[in-house]
Amino acid sequence: MNNLLKKEIVKNWFKSLQSSICAEIEKIEGKKNLLKSKRWKRSSKNDEGGGEFHILENGKIFEKVGVNFSEVYGKFSKDFKKQLPGTNKSSKFWASGISVVMHMQNPNIPAMHFNTRYIFTSHGWFGGGMDVTPCFKDNKLKIWFHKELKKCCNNHDKKYYKKYKNWCDKYFYLPHRKEPRGIGGIFFDYKNKNWEKDFAFVRDVGITFKKIFKHIIKIKNKKKWNKKQKEIQYIKRGRYVEFNLLYDRGTKFGLKTNGNIEAILMSLPPIAKWK
Repeated sequence: MNNLLKKEIVKNWFKSLQSSICAEIEKIEGKKNLLKSKRWKRSSKNDEGGGEFHILENGKIFEKVGVNFSEVYGKFSKDFKKQLPGTNKSSKFWASGISVVMHMQNPNIPAMHFNTRYIFTSHGWFGGGMDVTPCFKDNKLKIWFHKELKKCCNNHDKKYYKKYKNWCDKYFYLPHRKEPRGIGGIFFDYKNKNWEKDFAFVRDVGITFKKIFKHIIKIKNKKKWNKKQKEIQYIKRGRYVEFNLLYDRGTKFGLKTNGNIEAILMSLPPIAKWK
């Protein structure tokens, strides 16, 4: 299979997954056409791709949720290309992906994040992952969540779960706070051993995320909450903001490649506090 066809297949999967997740969000909210759609271009002068993000603010269940698709291409800057493989001879790149961040009205429902991507320089690779950030300790939820992730990983390679869980624990960590962002998940990057197998895994991760957020919302939204719990949620969101602005690779990639600022910062919660 040639590289152009691979790019087209991957891009179409990300777009179809975006549509599927948005449909599920509206089903949970109980109303169609809730998410606002915005298209953007990377450059107003040249054809360098762009994307489309769907966003909902102040819903019944979701306080803010964004589902972003992008397909961008062009050349990396001289400084940034050194940070990515396959750029020794050329700074040209192509990248496509989907990212989802959910911030909930009910503080008993954790914030949830998911993304998968395919980047091509002189060769292509997949990356992505998902993690969950609760405000309150819940071992039952943590065990279930990781059991689902392990099941997904084991369908493809029994070495994946431990490897990608450990990578996630190291990645979603705030060194200045000396604390993890949440209860972990999986994180992977530079997957390029077998395109067909790697793509099958990436698709499965997306389908698993959809199953996970549906289940967590269904279970946790039944719990009542009060103002004190909401204040705790705001503080926890502050940690989320710190990570996304200081350490997140996706944020840095978007900014370094002249992505749409609104789409890049879509991951930030509507209200956060610090103390």
